[in-house]
Amino acid sequence: MDVSGSEAIFDLGETEVDALPFGLIGVDATGTIEQYNAYESRLARLSKERVIGRNFFRDVAPCTAVKEFQGRFERFAAEPGDGAESFDFEFRFPFGRQFVNITFLRSAKSGQIKILVNRYDEQ
Repeated sequence: MDVSGSEAIFDLGETEVDALPFGLIGVDATGTIEQYNAYESRLARLSKERVIGRNFFRDVAPCTAVKEFQGRFERFAAEPGDGAESFDFEFRFPFGRQFVNITFLRSAKSGQIKILVNRYDEQ
């Protein structure tokens, strides 16, 4: 996923975030979900109301509570300044697997972290 100009994603309003052609999950440094776009809601089959305020790793996507995802996130969240990191991952949902490319984005200006989810195949 091309993240050039990624700082602009932190300035998008809710309508613009919901129009994105990929999943976007805004979290704080502990993984508490602050933002969840319509694309991610549709593909993960979880409503915004069900996930906002909950911990992504423990409550929403426990399959990510592994070193390859949560461990990487914790290291990324602890670093200062702007940043971006991408990797491939496999979500294992009750309704099937989804192969994705994950991008973490960090904004020094806002202190926010965005998790971008680009699916290789939609089910």
